[in-house]
Amino acid sequence: MKKEEGLKEMSTNDLIEKLDLDITHLTRLRLNHAVNPLENPNTLKVYRRSIARIKTELRRREIEQS
Repeated sequence: MKKEEGLKEMSTNDLIEKLDLDITHLTRLRLNHAVNPLENPNTLKVYRRSIARIKTELRRREIEQS
């Protein structure tokens, strides 16, 4: 199963909520990383990519509606 298949099954409202949650979490991680290095800095990359995937899916849906 590809990573984006789960996003295609989610509703638009769920995607927007997940996007807000991921952005908030990424912001907290960045602030914590600036003060005290993270144990696993790759988590920043994981959240950035997750946000990008969600934004891509939302944009695809927006284009399909028009």
